[in-house]
This record gives sequence, structure tokens and C-alpha cells, in this order.
Amino acid sequence: MNDRDVRAGTGSIPTPRSLLSRPSSPAALLRQLGLKPRRGLSQSFLTDVGVTRQIASAAALTTEDDVLEVGPGLGILTQELARRVRRVVAFELDRELAAVLPRLLPENVQIVQGDALKLEPADYLASPYKLVANLPYQITSPFLFRYLSILPAPSVLVLMVQREVAERISAPPGQLSYLAVAVQSAARPRIVRPVPAGAFHPRPRVESAVVKLDPLAEPLVPAQQRDDFLALVRAGFGQPRKQLLNSLEQGFAQARSPGWSRDAVRELLEQAGIVVARRPQELRLDEWRTLFEAYRVLRADRAG
Repeated sequence: MNDRDVRAGTGSIPTPRSLLSRPSSPAALLRQLGLKPRRGLSQSFLTDVGVTRQIASAAALTTEDDVLEVGPGLGILTQELARRVRRVVAFELDRELAAVLPRLLPENVQIVQGDALKLEPADYLASPYKLVANLPYQITSPFLFRYLSILPAPSVLVLMVQREVAERISAPPGQLSYLAVAVQSAARPRIVRPVPAGAFHPRPRVESAVVKLDPLAEPLVPAQQRDDFLALVRAGFGQPRKQLLNSLEQGFAQARSPGWSRDAVRELLEQAGIVVARRPQELRLDEWRTLFEAYRVLRADRAG
């Protein structure tokens, strides 16, 4: 059987496709495989089995589920997923890891070597599917933007991210950021649990957290308007510590959006019923939507 073949579960427990033994520690396994953690890929491998079980439980996995895993690492989480679901497709950027992982994992796991920011889930999975990821922290933001708008969309996302980022995207009104608005306009985030640095090898310098994202049945704005909406929100957070009038004016200037003078921005805020002295983080999600609706009207009027 080819290592990239996948066989759907038949109700029996998946079996390993090789006799390669798994040492008790990730360091020993890496030595056995002749590999080292790659700093350039920010590799820190999850070692805590209890965390893997909580991740799988948060995703509410069943034997009928297909799962996309991003960043399988040494496969400790992959094994937990494979025990619970019909099929796992795992995107792994590291060529060396991708080559050896099939020897460590059950037959209902397909390893795909490549960049999760470029690979298309639709090439490997039909809808619905669930997404589980232990993300390299430097790609968290682009990953979120991509997988909250990609088609077919995951039915749920359970992600390991930097704890600070988890707190930021799940922030309440009054403490919102551009990233928080971008995420919460498409999904409902919830922190499942913090994860200490000691749960990884090598030990990272920051704490982590597992966050669950449930995509909204009705996003804050229609999918075809999302790019324009996010462009407005990004401009609104151009100078987040300043009043919205100043921040939005400078944000438009930085984005080189013509026609948005200070007077035009003031008119926009007045049309949306938003006090110009408020700060970007103080706006609720529904107020960002109202501001966007006013923006579309004024932009259409100017274009006409």
C-alpha cells in the first residue's frame, strides 16, 4: 500500500502500518529517526497525552468524522485523533517528518507534505470536516484568516496557539483588536485550556492555549463582502490608541484609499451613529457592521 493511501475505518481500531517502535520520549524518538527540531520551523512537539485527549474532546470527534490536522509533529495528537475518527489528513511542512510519519501512524492517516497556507483541503477532504492544529505561532494570523473563509469550510476548529493570541481573539467588547474582530465576525471563540511550556519538547519560550472556534451559521457580513469589511476594520485600527476619527483617517491614508479626508471620515462616523471620540477597541461587533454598511453606501455614492 502506498503511504499516501487512506482507508476508511470499518469500526475496528486502526492498526500501525509498520513495526517501528515508539520510544517513551520525543527526544529519544527524534534520535531514533535521525532528526532534530528545526528552529526555522519553530518546531516544539506536544508531549502531554492529557492535552491531546482534551483537544480531541473539544472537537467532539466521532467515528464518522474526517479531520484535517495541521502540524502533526511526531504524531502524538494524530494517534489520538486516528483512534476516534474515520479518517485523518495531516498537512506537514517538514519534508523529513512527512517522510517518516507514515511509519508511526495507523492506516486511516494520510500525510500530505506541504504548506497549509497553500494546500487546498478540497483536494483531500469533502465537506463536512473538522480542523485540528498545533500551529507554528508565526503563522497563526494568516492561518486564521484563511481557514475562516476557505471552502469547503471546517465545521469546527480546535487550535493550539500562543496563549496571548488566544486571549486576544476571545476578548470581550471594549478590548477588541483587529484580529479579534476578524475572528469573531466569522466564528465564536472559546479558550479550552491553557497549556504550559513544559508540555512541549523543546520547551517554547511562551505559554500556549487550546482555543475552539465554532463558525457562525450567519457571519457578521456575507462572505462576498468579507474582504472589504476586513479592510475597513484594519483601517479603523490604524492607530488603535487614538480616537476613531484619527485612527480611521490615518488607516485610510496608510491603505492609500482615496477620497477619505478627515471630513469624509467624520461624515462616515456620523452616518453610522458612532461618536467620533470613541476608540476602535470600544466598538461592538454590531457597530462595526453598522459602520461597514454606512461605508458601502457612502463609497457607492462617491463612485456614482
